[in-house]
Amino acid sequence: MSTDLATETARTAPQARTGMSRRTIGNVVLGVVLLTVPLWLPLVGGYTDLASRVLIYALAAMGLNLLLGFTGGLSFGHAAYFGLGAYGVGLMLKYETHSLFLALGVGTLVGGLAATLLGPIAVRRRGIYFSMITIAIGQMFYFIAIRWNTLTGGYDGLSGFARPKFAGPGHLLSMGPTGMYYLVLAAFAIAALLLWIVLNAPLGHAFVAIRENHKRLTFLGVSTQRYIAISFAISGFIAALAGGLNALLDGFASPNLLNYSMSGDFLIIAVLGGMRNFYGPLAGAVIFVLVRDYVSSVTDNWMSVIGLVFVVSVIFFPMGVLGFFNRKSGS
Repeated sequence: MSTDLATETARTAPQARTGMSRRTIGNVVLGVVLLTVPLWLPLVGGYTDLASRVLIYALAAMGLNLLLGFTGGLSFGHAAYFGLGAYGVGLMLKYETHSLFLALGVGTLVGGLAATLLGPIAVRRRGIYFSMITIAIGQMFYFIAIRWNTLTGGYDGLSGFARPKFAGPGHLLSMGPTGMYYLVLAAFAIAALLLWIVLNAPLGHAFVAIRENHKRLTFLGVSTQRYIAISFAISGFIAALAGGLNALLDGFASPNLLNYSMSGDFLIIAVLGGMRNFYGPLAGAVIFVLVRDYVSSVTDNWMSVIGLVFVVSVIFFPMGVLGFFNRKSGS
């Protein structure tokens, strides 16, 4: 038996090393591409704010994907935490501070704490009931933003704030499109790294185990509700960070950022790229944002094209674009 085990280990070790080397090369290539976006994107007809939008939506979808793809909980209300992050940043910059990082930190904290406090309520139910509770929570914040006109601006949204300038050597440095992109990229990289650490830790393995066999873990005495609530809270913090960055990018926070339709966009992005793939939301965000940007310049009916792309993806790429290519390369 020991001889068979040694033979099997010797046979699988080169495959594992090959897989790790491929991932390392892929991460390096992705890093180089993202770092050089402001250099090559204008050459292909793009603009830097478009790349910032891709990373912001990818970050929000990665937060949702932690709950959906890795823990197995379908939320239709994650736009609430995205929107709370945006309003938190906007209100801080308009009334309290000119510090970019303080405002971004408060916005992330507001949305993240909301997810932390409300998650245990939602996770008391599973399946469609869990999804309905998340919608109800999201719409509650949406209508609060609309009705609290004196604070949020109501239907008109919150404006009157802008990106603060950085204190540079001897003077203030303007936060232009390139500076904003690298701020978003830094936030994306930090959040992705922390998410990668979580998913490769015992906590992340517990999330996947809940997704694969929730009942078995319950029978074993594992408090699955607690783990799902933790996943819900982490995903809420990530979504709130993305929402705060979105407010900085636009200089505006709209009630529509809290609406369930925005949650649907994040869900489409996660499914398009691949729910069970770490970089799936990034691939989905690239497709979603580029299609929306191009089609909306041609017709106002761009959602129909997005819907068609989504239907085609679900039929022909049920595991998402990255899931399809990973299966091809694995075979």
